[in-house]
Amino acid sequence: MPLHVERRDRVAVLTLDDAERRNALTMPLVEEIVTAIDELEADAAIGALVITGAAPAFCSGADTSALGRFADTTDAEERGSIVTVYDGFLRVLRSSLPTVAAVNGAAVGAGFNLALACDIRLAGTSARFDTKFLRIGLHPGGGHLWLLERAVGPQSAAALALFGQALDGAQAAARGLAWTCHPDDELLDAAVALAARAAEVPEALVARAKATLRQTAWQPDFDSAVATEVAHQTWSLTQGWFGRR
Repeated sequence: MPLHVERRDRVAVLTLDDAERRNALTMPLVEEIVTAIDELEADAAIGALVITGAAPAFCSGADTSALGRFADTTDAEERGSIVTVYDGFLRVLRSSLPTVAAVNGAAVGAGFNLALACDIRLAGTSARFDTKFLRIGLHPGGGHLWLLERAVGPQSAAALALFGQALDGAQAAARGLAWTCHPDDELLDAAVALAARAAEVPEALVARAKATLRQTAWQPDFDSAVATEVAHQTWSLTQGWFGRR
């Protein structure tokens, strides 16, 4: 199986494990990611997710044979279905659970997207963040540029996407792309410990806060952001959690 799920108390660790393809997002792996997250979100015993790859890579990107099939077809509808290649990281992006990427090696193209889809990224010293899309003659896809610009700002996004720059783990932390950088052998434990903090919060509360965080970052103005937060904060006061922790 190209995906392993390990439970560490209230944290589920999803490990991409396809060494032959350096954990590329093949369609079977994408389907397993989607199924696993569906099941974990329905499990009240799980409060957060960690996504990582089996060494030495995090994820080398989308399966190029799948992309080649789309390039060879003249059918517009089939070409439009290219989004199915991205279903795995889009499912991570849309998860109601807090998500941590433990980037332990190369995160390339759609593999970079998988890291960007998580709420927070921790990098190992051997991490390498590389968009690579333009260098293989492909426009970035799956919301890559939107996520990248939001994570690092317009200048760094341009350096990575347009000018072919790549960042190692320490550089990613310095640029704000990763929260922290860790020795490779300490990375996963650090990611699980961080995820466990979010998993302690009532699931409905953290899910709503996560949704608000994503929404308010793109509100048209501050007053709109305040109004959104007031509505959600009022809701949380009715749930019986406030003052009991």
